[in-house]
Amino acid sequence: MRLALTCFFSRGHLLIEDYPGLGKTTLAIAIAKILGLTFGRIQCTSDLLPTDITGLFIFNKNTNAFEFRPGPIFNHIVLVDEINRAPPKTQSALLEAMGEKQVTIEGKTYDLPKPFFVIATQNPAEPFGTFPLPESQLDRFMMKIRIGYPLRSAEKEILKGGSKRSELYEIDPTMDGEEILKTQEMIRRDIYVSDKMLDYILNLVETTRATSYFSVGLSTRGALALIDAAKAHAFFAGKDFLVPEDIKEVAEFVIPHRVLAREEYDRIDKREIVKSLLADIPVPV
Repeated sequence: MRLALTCFFSRGHLLIEDYPGLGKTTLAIAIAKILGLTFGRIQCTSDLLPTDITGLFIFNKNTNAFEFRPGPIFNHIVLVDEINRAPPKTQSALLEAMGEKQVTIEGKTYDLPKPFFVIATQNPAEPFGTFPLPESQLDRFMMKIRIGYPLRSAEKEILKGGSKRSELYEIDPTMDGEEILKTQEMIRRDIYVSDKMLDYILNLVETTRATSYFSVGLSTRGALALIDAAKAHAFFAGKDFLVPEDIKEVAEFVIPHRVLAREEYDRIDKREIVKSLLADIPVPV
């Protein structure tokens, strides 16, 4: 939840790669209800069409005109379940929405609600019938995380009480849309980043580009995402300035899906590589 909210308040999008049944949908619903936002879900399949996401024009015989029926993308929080099961053409329908916060249909552009947050999921262990996300799509996600199996004590409580998802719909919102937008803007505007911290971030970026582990290092867009996520982390820690620990806390979730490992290192977890690179970079004082 902490990482998901960090991603949300830094105006990014979240990719969750994990096995089925670990609470990905529950997480998305919980965030929407806690923040008092609308929620939409897209279940991706191999026959999913772009219009199933964006919506389409339908002829109304009563008015003798075509009317636009918005799709599930027109919600504040959108869960795109098993995104890698959607064909590439349908995946591309999400690019404009995630990058520009708008969609274009039949030559007309429609703004999406604000705030707008996509949570996409994919199963890492079932490659049959899937379409791997291209680099341009992966780059639209600020963070890529895993939920993992719950602790034994937590799982025991789940088994004892059964699913609690229905109770999520009774949660009273803690914020409204206006407060959320103000908080997002405050995080972006008011969290101070010193020149020393910028140099620290640039040292990390240059290291990802120079290391023998990666064939493609972190892009400038990735560096901006790293700063935005670190600012949100600092805010939730009660600070109004960035410190190296903020970068270290979010780097392993912001960087790995944006870099390409060389073939000989493909079996090594890129998160562990990022951690090792961070350990070798001098911390500013």
